[in-house]
Amino acid sequence: MNIPDIIIAIDGYSSTGKSSFAKLIAKEFGFTYLDSGALYRCVTLHALEKGLIGEDGQIDKEALLEELKTLDVHFESGPQGSAAYIGDRPVEGEIRSLRVSEHVSPVSTIPEVRAFVDARLHEFGRKGRIVMDGRDIGTSVFPNAEIKIFMTADPQVRAQRRFDEMKAKGQDPDFQAVLDNLLERDYIDSHREVSPLSQAEDAVVLDNTYMTFDDQMRWIRQLIEERFPA
Repeated sequence: MNIPDIIIAIDGYSSTGKSSFAKLIAKEFGFTYLDSGALYRCVTLHALEKGLIGEDGQIDKEALLEELKTLDVHFESGPQGSAAYIGDRPVEGEIRSLRVSEHVSPVSTIPEVRAFVDARLHEFGRKGRIVMDGRDIGTSVFPNAEIKIFMTADPQVRAQRRFDEMKAKGQDPDFQAVLDNLLERDYIDSHREVSPLSQAEDAVVLDNTYMTFDDQMRWIRQLIEERFPA
């Protein structure tokens, strides 16, 4: 399938499989995959390690903004695709922990953090031919993306996916805690003042509650063929 150098923006709720779907698209069509959520998780992990998030969840915003001035978060390619790094340290496993998940939404509501991440995403996206997932890619980061997708699924199904993913990584999660965290993140993401999670007017909704990845790939191929006929 011959596709021009477009940007595909994938937004939606947590644990809908946005990242997995975006990676499959990148592999299938030779696009570069960028995970905006990974950058927010990197900032959150760094803040936790620097002691900038208290036991009560309070964020030392002033100190965090100072850290952003020299913080190097980026992606590097490897055998498994692109991976997130803080400096020269790979952090893909660490940023997916429940500890980071519990704090990433509040951190991502800080306007300066969003500006920091957006600036890096724009650097990565200048050449086009990228697929990117997050919460506000089609509405704020790349509003001119040629294809915008908004992903959703039943909360119980999303929580089960996240639970299974954590178990596969050797963690011992509590399902109710995972579900509660997911619902809390949905609320925070949808109600933050800066770039809240919302469906772009020209986005196509993909409800993958009962879809396999094969189903989703058939769906995206059909969408691309419709938008860019041979």
